[in-house]
Amino acid sequence: MSNTSNKHINLESGRLSVQIAHPGSVYNGSRFDWTAFITKIVLDNKYSFCVPESEIPGQGSGGFGLCNEFGINTPIGYDEAKPQEKFPKLGTGLLTRPDESDYFFFDKYEVEPFPVKISMDANAVVFDVEPVDCNGYAVKMTKAVTLKDNILTVDYCLKNVGSKSIKTEEYCHNFFSVNNNRIGDGFVLKFPYDIKPIEIPEVMNIKGNEIRWNFVPKGDFYCQIEGFESVRQHYWELVYEPERVGIREYSEFEISKVAVWGTTHVVSPEIFINVDIAPGKTQEWTRRYEFFTF
Repeated sequence: MSNTSNKHINLESGRLSVQIAHPGSVYNGSRFDWTAFITKIVLDNKYSFCVPESEIPGQGSGGFGLCNEFGINTPIGYDEAKPQEKFPKLGTGLLTRPDESDYFFFDKYEVEPFPVKISMDANAVVFDVEPVDCNGYAVKMTKAVTLKDNILTVDYCLKNVGSKSIKTEEYCHNFFSVNNNRIGDGFVLKFPYDIKPIEIPEVMNIKGNEIRWNFVPKGDFYCQIEGFESVRQHYWELVYEPERVGIREYSEFEISKVAVWGTTHVVSPEIFINVDIAPGKTQEWTRRYEFFTF
């Protein structure tokens, strides 16, 4: 079942209730993709998962729940743009380069949003982002959010309709908790392989394929991990043991990087994909989330 309001699109399945922001209504910044910006996920009318990036209004970059980002490290066309010229940020719009400084994802850039068409049926919503040529770069993107029972699926389809190749990266910043509990004792993050951390934050306790928390974080923590290279079906699983509930994200694409970011109230596993599309070609991938009790 689906319905829409001025700010949100609501989808419901047998077990999930999901709220998706209309592009630009809740988030209109220059960092995250405006489409499929998911601000609420509730399982069995009992367990909520989406939390804000920052609990202090005005801090952070405005992330909430499930929001993905293109080009955190490889902005398309930025180096070619002169100050006050535009460059494309996929899913967001044409951004204006302010000066000669390097691109930094956390900075705020002027945004001219891409036009988006929205279509819906009983259990899905589709966002069609229309291409706008910018110095030879142009992408037609379709993102579909579908619910079935306790599973939420996000399908991506990007077609390069410009004259230049598209080379960047994408990941989803999963701003998750369970029923707004503080991150700490009771939360366990699991992977299907032994975790090889590049650097271990003091707050994390890593053993085998599990991450636990030694105490409630006082601030941000970040850990890039390896070990995923040999896994054919990549997923991560976050469970909250006191309430016996969890989330799994299955990545149906070739992984390029895995990281874990978090702070006092949120933990965000980040799974990256390299986006590489020659003119006239298409790239597709899927992120599938399963919400469960045990």
